[in-house]
Amino acid sequence: MVPALQVSGLSKVYDNGFQALKGIDLTVEQGDFFALLGPNGAGKSTTLGIVSGLVQKTAGSAAIMGHDVNTQAFDAKRDLGVVPQEFNFNQFEKVRDIVVTQAGFFGLTASQAGDNADYLLKALDLWDKRDTQARMLSGGMKRRLMIARALVHKPKVLILDEPTAGVDIELRRSMWEFMQQLNQQGTTIILTTHYLEEAEQLCRNIAIINQGEIVKATSTRELLSQLHTETFVFDLDSAVPEGLQLPGYDVSVASQDCIEITVEKGQSINAIFQQLTEVGLEVRSMRTKSNRLEELFVNLVQESK
Repeated sequence: MVPALQVSGLSKVYDNGFQALKGIDLTVEQGDFFALLGPNGAGKSTTLGIVSGLVQKTAGSAAIMGHDVNTQAFDAKRDLGVVPQEFNFNQFEKVRDIVVTQAGFFGLTASQAGDNADYLLKALDLWDKRDTQARMLSGGMKRRLMIARALVHKPKVLILDEPTAGVDIELRRSMWEFMQQLNQQGTTIILTTHYLEEAEQLCRNIAIINQGEIVKATSTRELLSQLHTETFVFDLDSAVPEGLQLPGYDVSVASQDCIEITVEKGQSINAIFQQLTEVGLEVRSMRTKSNRLEELFVNLVQESK
């Protein structure tokens, strides 16, 4: 089975001499939900630009479903849907027309285009806005319109570049559900995001890019296993006793009824609950202080400098 995306020795040097990519290798298997992460200027957008045919590479190769993006451009683009960061549709065109028009670029009949568009607009909660000019949509609706347009020709690979930027939490969660369903139906999804909890929640494999180089490529599970400590926030049902200590744990008081506890890899969280109960404290809620993947991301980027 050919990979959904195969990148080999990919390099890009701009006219001003800046080397955005330094011979990166990257493989995304069919059916994967894959995250490409990195700080601003790391090379994510350049990589995706080359893969989608919008940026010319300096060296190396890139292929979608085995089709070279340069020598077999039509076949590669037929198998690829791209949702860019910026809105790039006609703001005065109606929502349904935008999706149907996109289908025409891939040779779909009017009937096929209409059926596919209607299905996607309903699935993405845009059906009631189908005859509305795109300029009248909210930012979140415009983002969903971009996804519908990218999917109308039923590509095998979908690239989502910051798909939930500017989207509220509730809508973001519903988009997560849609993307997970899409992936479960067989579509390979490649995601870039600054909301690192998205990668942790959605993606099975991750590559981290920094300064034009891949610094880590592994499974999300394996990456998270490298985390040696994690800080949990405990909201309590009463005030924190003065001088509270829990043997074996580093405890700090965040507020009158809230504590933070650093847990090392292998330590039991259940033991914390037991010790709190023994001193007469009950936990109302518990959460992590910071995203686990974010901590690892920062450490890996710092190590690569």
